[in-house]
Amino acid sequence: MRRILLVLVIGGIVLALAWALAGLPGRVSAEIGDITFEAATPAVAIGLLVLFGVLYALFRLLGAIIRLPRTLRGRQAIRRRRSGDIAVSRTLLALAAGEKGDARREASRARRLLGDTPQTLLLAAEAGRIAGRADEAEAAFRALAARDDAAFLGLRGLLRQAIEREEWPEAAALARQAEAVQPGAAWLRRERARLAVRAGDWSDALALADADAPKAALAAAAADAEPDATRALRLANQAWKDDPSLSSATLAYASRLRSAGRESRALAAIRHGWSIAPQPDLAAFALAPVTGGLARMSAAQRLTEANPDHAESRLLLARTALDAGLTGEARRHAEAARATGLNQRRLWLLLAEIEEAEGGDTEAGRLAQRDALRHAATADPDPQWRCTACHTAHADWHPSCPDCFTVGSLRWNTGPVATPIVQAMSTEMLLP
Repeated sequence: MRRILLVLVIGGIVLALAWALAGLPGRVSAEIGDITFEAATPAVAIGLLVLFGVLYALFRLLGAIIRLPRTLRGRQAIRRRRSGDIAVSRTLLALAAGEKGDARREASRARRLLGDTPQTLLLAAEAGRIAGRADEAEAAFRALAARDDAAFLGLRGLLRQAIEREEWPEAAALARQAEAVQPGAAWLRRERARLAVRAGDWSDALALADADAPKAALAAAAADAEPDATRALRLANQAWKDDPSLSSATLAYASRLRSAGRESRALAAIRHGWSIAPQPDLAAFALAPVTGGLARMSAAQRLTEANPDHAESRLLLARTALDAGLTGEARRHAEAARATGLNQRRLWLLLAEIEEAEGGDTEAGRLAQRDALRHAATADPDPQWRCTACHTAHADWHPSCPDCFTVGSLRWNTGPVATPIVQAMSTEMLLP
């Protein structure tokens, strides 16, 4: 309806214009050399209008001819853009469907049509990754990382590849670059902390740790890795203050104090740690510079006086007493440890040594020693470092579990009960 009205309006305007031109009075004459031209005014007006129309059409045609190459390039670019968008959509569909070959082919076509844009590079990298073409994915991610507008995408992809290859130092370096490009990302800070642990960069792991992280373990490890003695002492002190029950933190602090010539302060820290959580490594540190059986026994008494009834204290006193030749005192402390409910292999082996020292090569001594060895073969296992996350036992303390990489999870604890096969083998080896 609107189109009909528009046609009627235009027709009316044309008729009105024609009527006005037809009503123009007079004539128009022109003389060019020997040629004279004369015509009615309406005819001249119509001629001028036609001439204007012809000139306008000629100028439009000339402009179109001049613009033709650019127009063709524009139309070609539009077609390429449309085809490239279709290729991008097909790549996304292939990635979602897990079609590796189609994804690579369409991603390559999208790059060819649209060029190396952030979108096409990311799609090409993902297509190469799911197809197992790590070289293609890495090349695309590096191209992304080189762009100012998509560097974070490229660095994150390279970071993921480095983690998959377990190249932890490289991954940590890429994470630092990514955080510099995109600062403030909380997940990236956590990832950097995790990578620092995997790479063994304990100072960086401590600096990146959250408020609730086990900083004592990280600080103790950082102190062990720190070449500067002053900074190592400060880190060890931090570890000891954060968790004095962790023997490794106490040992880290006491070792630095001893190296600095502050022996009394080192022993005070060891005694404080023993009063909270006795552990054999603390005793080994305290008694290391002491020679002579009686002197070592006196040092052990000074160490355990803040926690004398603990089973670990009793075992230490029994061992030092036996080494000093005081078998009666050794037996008293060993039996006191047994009275606390301790039934570990090391206790029964110690009792076997006491029986041997007291009974000698007598029938009663051999029987008593054999009985202690029988108990040792079936006793509870000795304490050991155990991960509270994956429950794996380890011979030595580590700042993070070597199996599950949980930070601060290794605690001094009793290991699993030996299997019947291990028990039988132990009995055969221990019994004379």
